[in-house]
Amino acid sequence: MDKEKNQNEKVGRIRRLNDRFRRSGIGGDILITPGIQSLGDEGLQKVAAKVAEFDQFDHDNDPHGEHDFGAFDHDGQRIFWKIDYYGPDLMSGSEDPSDPDATRRVLTIMLASEY
Repeated sequence: MDKEKNQNEKVGRIRRLNDRFRRSGIGGDILITPGIQSLGDEGLQKVAAKVAEFDQFDHDNDPHGEHDFGAFDHDGQRIFWKIDYYGPDLMSGSEDPSDPDATRRVLTIMLASEY
């Protein structure tokens, strides 16, 4: 039972860190693909706002409860965003995404067609 409780607490911390990062940019780097860049400044601002405000999490797009992926439509285009977890050097995966000191988050925003 303690192992399950610890895992649930870790998932909760990851979710909170991901939500904070997605909404504020604090705790990581944000990458946008050429397809998103092609939307222009206004389109990019609207897409970024939709990513920050995204709350349509369900079992299909968030099976682990970490709030690390989302998809939505914008001006007839399907948009994906994904948060990946790296070590502080950005050279390897994070050993513990629930530890902000051991993890650098990278949010990638892309057209679905670029996936």
